[in-house]
Amino acid sequence: MQHTLEPLLRTQKFFAGLDPDHLSLIAGCASTVVFPTDGFLFREGDPANTFFLIRKGKVALEIAAAGRGAGALVIQTLGEGEVAGFSWLIEPHHWEFDGRAIERVLAVKMDGTCLRGKCEDDPRLGYELMRRFAGLTATRLQATRLQLLDVYGHAHDR
Repeated sequence: MQHTLEPLLRTQKFFAGLDPDHLSLIAGCASTVVFPTDGFLFREGDPANTFFLIRKGKVALEIAAAGRGAGALVIQTLGEGEVAGFSWLIEPHHWEFDGRAIERVLAVKMDGTCLRGKCEDDPRLGYELMRRFAGLTATRLQATRLQLLDVYGHAHDR
């Protein structure tokens, strides 16, 4: 009997309304992973060939921030049902942020290289994933903008 993550993916908001055949293709690129607290799902600048659907736990999306000492600037915190990572889809396929588990994380790891190949073979799947990840990207950019306004917009108050 072959184990598939398709039933789990079917229950996730990010994949809601996806054609069942496409969901089956996506599930073929999926595996489960666990990250300990303070473990990194990905590091800024590294090759990006995956994305993660968070099942349990929390992930901080961080960037190194000049003038903040050794600490990183948390752009957004992601939790259950959210997706971490869009760089697998956008050339040059390098991570734009660090993704750090701020508590133990159970996730579905999606193989982006596998998915890019399936998108090349099925442009409808490619369009559907691009549409979903474009919305995700816009949300992350807005969160980054608001975080930077909060951090640097009050520089004159110090």
